[in-house]
Amino acid sequence: LFRQHARTLWYDRPRYVFMEFCVEDSTDVHVLLEDHRIVFSCKNADGVELYNEIEFYAKVNSKDSQDKRSCRSITCFVRKWKEKVAWPRLTKEDIKPVWLSVDFDNWRDWEGDEEVELAQVEHYAELLQKVSTKRPPPAMDDLDDDSDS
Repeated sequence: LFRQHARTLWYDRPRYVFMEFCVEDSTDVHVLLEDHRIVFSCKNADGVELYNEIEFYAKVNSKDSQDKRSCRSITCFVRKWKEKVAWPRLTKEDIKPVWLSVDFDNWRDWEGDEEVELAQVEHYAELLQKVSTKRPPPAMDDLDDDSDS
């Protein structure tokens, strides 16, 4: 029995890794997600069996992950075990299978965003500190004692 691989797109976010198995009109879809790998299988419109097994670059939280099926693909939202750690690749091994590609339409270099955001937060904190610096209360000795008369 010869099984083909489904074309797979992926992209990285601070909390999740997104994978899209590109199979139109899929049937008999199975997604097995474990903490270190995903196993995907289905049949396409022509009845050809597709099978992908991916050992992840890093540990994921399989309990807090989900998949969504449409007529064009099956998308998996895989929760990272360590958030805010960028994945340089999807796979544990440093070899790129021909059927796996980065989803450049959804790819963002979010690591840089975070640094910009952090710099803005630090700048705001500095401004707040300047504004709220405690000064001694103004001297009231120039006020008249009999100002109420």
